[in-house]
Amino acid sequence: MSPAAPLFRPDLLARYDAHGPRYTSYPTAVQFAESFDPAHYREAAQRGPANADLSLYFHIPFCDTVCFYCGCNKVATKNRAHARPYLDRMKRELALQAALFDASRPVTQLHWGGGTPTFLSHDEMAELMSATREHFALVDDTRAEYSIEVDPREASADTIALLRELGFNRLSLGVQDFDERVQRAVNRIQPREMTETVLNAAREHGFQSVSVDLIYGLPHQTVERFSRTLDAIIELRPDRVSVFGYAHMPTLFKMQRQIDESALPSPAVRLAILERVIARMSEAGYVYIGMDHFALPGDELARALEAGTLQRNFQGYSTHADCDLIGIGASSIGKIGDVYAQNARELADYASAIDAGQLAIARGVRLSADDTLRRDVIMRLMCGGELRFDDIAATHGIDFPATFAVELARLAPMAGDGLIDLSRDAIRVLPAGRMLVRNVASVFDRYLGQASLRRFSRTI
Repeated sequence: MSPAAPLFRPDLLARYDAHGPRYTSYPTAVQFAESFDPAHYREAAQRGPANADLSLYFHIPFCDTVCFYCGCNKVATKNRAHARPYLDRMKRELALQAALFDASRPVTQLHWGGGTPTFLSHDEMAELMSATREHFALVDDTRAEYSIEVDPREASADTIALLRELGFNRLSLGVQDFDERVQRAVNRIQPREMTETVLNAAREHGFQSVSVDLIYGLPHQTVERFSRTLDAIIELRPDRVSVFGYAHMPTLFKMQRQIDESALPSPAVRLAILERVIARMSEAGYVYIGMDHFALPGDELARALEAGTLQRNFQGYSTHADCDLIGIGASSIGKIGDVYAQNARELADYASAIDAGQLAIARGVRLSADDTLRRDVIMRLMCGGELRFDDIAATHGIDFPATFAVELARLAPMAGDGLIDLSRDAIRVLPAGRMLVRNVASVFDRYLGQASLRRFSRTI
C-alpha cells in the first residue's frame, strides 16, 4: 500500500472539494467591518493582555516582477526608490503602536511578509530592524521565532548572512515549481541553482528552520513534471515544505487573467499531482502537519503537532499563535485580545493616515462570546484534529451537544464517509479527513451562509 493511502482518498477529495476559508482567523477577514476604527483598537490594547508575549507582522508589498498566480497585496515596480517613503511610514507606525503597549512585553514572534521583503536594500532592512528594537523588546535567539519570506531571485548569500545578523532565524523560500515551462507561464523564472544558493547559505549561517513553498495546479503542470520538482526539493531537504493548491480567481485577482486557462491541469490531474505529493513527501520522511504543510520530524512544527500544542495564525501553522499580534504596513492584520484589526489596503490610504499621525486601521471586528466559542472549536479541529466536548464545556460553560445540535447533525454524513469519528463526547478527525479538515471545521462557521464562498480558495 502507498504511504499516502491513509491520507489520500480520491473519491472523498473529489466529493468534498469546495470553496472554503483557510481559518487563519475566525471570524475570517470577510467579516471585518469598516465601522471598526483606531479608537476600538486602542480600547482593546488598554484592556490588557491575556498573554504577555507579542508578535509583530510587517507587510512589505513591493515586487520587482509580478507572478501571474499571486493574490497577495503587492506593488510591482523596478523603482527601488518607492521603498524609502514606505519604510519611513512603517517606522512612524512602529512608534504609534508601541505607545499603546507595555514596553517590557517580549516580542517572541516576528515576521516580514509581502510582496518581497528583500526588495528593501541591505541598509533599509537593517534600519527597519533597528527601529523595531528601539520601540519593542525583541528577545534573544533562544526564544525568538523571527522569520522572513525570501524570493531567491532577490537574495544573495550576503543577503542571508545579513538577515541572520539582524536576528532572523527562519526563512520561507518561494519556489512554486522548477519546471521551466511552468515558470514562463506564470512569469517567475527561477532556476534551481538560485534556490540552492539561498538554502545553503541559510544552513551555513545557522538558520533554525527553512521552509519552501510549492504550488500545484499551475499551467502546464503534469504529474511527471511536478514529480521532478518534488524530487529536487526532497534532495535539497528543507525543514518544511508547503504545497498549496493554486486558486484561480481572476475576477478577484486581475493579474491571474494573464494565465492561459486552457493550460491549467484538469481536476483529475490536480488530484493525481496531490496524490504524488503525499506519497513522495511521506516516503521522504516528512510529517504531514495539516492542510498543505509538511515538516521533518525534528522541526518544531512536527514536535508541536505530536505534543498537541500546534496553533494557527495569519502566517499559517505556528507554535506562538496565542500572542497579541501587531500588524505594521499596508493591509497587515493584527489580533489584540478579542479583536482583529486590519490596516488600509491601498498605499495612498495607508500613507494618508500615517502622515496625519494616526493609526492606519481601516476595518476590523470585536469577537462576540459566540465568535470566541466557535474560534476555539475551529482551531482545535484545525490544529489538533480532535475536540472533546467536556473540554469546551469547561472552558466556555456550555452544554456542547445542546449548543451545537445542528452542527453535529451536519457532521453525521462526514462520519458516515469516514472523515471523522463522531462519538457522544468527542470529534476526532480520521486520516481520510485530515486533508479535508477545512470542510469539517467550516460546519461550525456561522458566517458562511452570509458570504459568497467564491471569495475563498478551494479546499483541495
